[in-house]
Amino acid sequence: MRSKPRLKIAYLCDLSPHLGWTYSGGNARLFEAVQSHVGDVDFIDNGWGKVELLRRLILKTPVAINMRSRWRAHYALSKIIATHVQKQLQQKPYDVLLGAYSLHAMANIKVPDGMIRAFTSDATQSSYRGSEIGAGFGSYFKPGRLLDNWTQQHEARALAANDINIWPSEWQKDLADRCYGLAPEKSIVIPWGANIANPDPAQLHPELSLSSSVRLLLVGRDWQAKGGPMALQTLAKLRQDGIDARLTVVGTRPPASPQDAFLDVFDNLDKSVPSQLAQFENLFRTSHFLVQPSLESYGFAFCEASAYGLPSLCLRRGGIPIWDGVNGHAVTGAQGVAQFCDLIKHYIAAPEDYKTLRISSRRCFEKKLNWTAWGQTTQSCLQELCDRKALAMAS
Repeated sequence: MRSKPRLKIAYLCDLSPHLGWTYSGGNARLFEAVQSHVGDVDFIDNGWGKVELLRRLILKTPVAINMRSRWRAHYALSKIIATHVQKQLQQKPYDVLLGAYSLHAMANIKVPDGMIRAFTSDATQSSYRGSEIGAGFGSYFKPGRLLDNWTQQHEARALAANDINIWPSEWQKDLADRCYGLAPEKSIVIPWGANIANPDPAQLHPELSLSSSVRLLLVGRDWQAKGGPMALQTLAKLRQDGIDARLTVVGTRPPASPQDAFLDVFDNLDKSVPSQLAQFENLFRTSHFLVQPSLESYGFAFCEASAYGLPSLCLRRGGIPIWDGVNGHAVTGAQGVAQFCDLIKHYIAAPEDYKTLRISSRRCFEKKLNWTAWGQTTQSCLQELCDRKALAMAS
């Protein structure tokens, strides 16, 4: 049987995937995965057509302002902006319009007959705002709340117009389904991958025993949002209980504390610099636990930890990709520090269990927390939708 030709994908996002920093690097990883595993992809010009000058003016404002102004203005002017995208979709026989992250960029776009509309993101404005994660960050501009219902209506229309909405975890799917009343066949979960190139599996795992020190790791730019205070409390409790523990922090600098002598801090490790990438990889390979009780809707760091066979300890909130006893533990309740310490003590006393957890963490990455798995599953999904639409048009 002849294989089908590769799908032709029009990729749309309000920020370019060719800028590696956009959406914490996820935009670039998504684009690369689409090109490698889903089809031939073009990045559609994300300008605003006749109102492009306004977009450029908004982008010159501080990030906290332009981030919100950009999508609100886009929804308000979406009928004008959509014509700019629609002209590009007419220029090639695309099979799929794939929107990434920015749902507002999909608003009011009418695709040519036979084309599939698909969208993937780890959040939408309304579902995120109403979640415990969004509530943890509060509101930057209180009067903006007056537009909440208006925004949600625009989002609901955009999502309903999509043939498929792809979320990286059940948490996002459940939020979106409840917030927008999505039809089950239009809302599915396909986990995202890590924000790194796939590392080789470890040949040796760091020993964890009563006679060894415990090396904890926390990664991220925001000390508070990444759960730094709780990670520091975990370090202090372990040491109080007589366990030789150290905490390495990458990406941020903790405030001064009595635990400073037991901290190793890297303000930043640039993974594009070979020597710094080697340091980054060594930390993930030699640490015993990623302790990251963070506030976030997904969390690439957890995928990265699994890639190196590093178990994660976190809180069961948001869409974090951790399965208990598989690639770490996600605890609930207010006793997070005590639960983290109890888990660490268990694995110190049961080194074979710890070795098994490291092996299963890597297997979890190989099975579903990598971009090849995401791309291949997404390709099958989109191909099936394209085939169905072609059959319906032919009948």
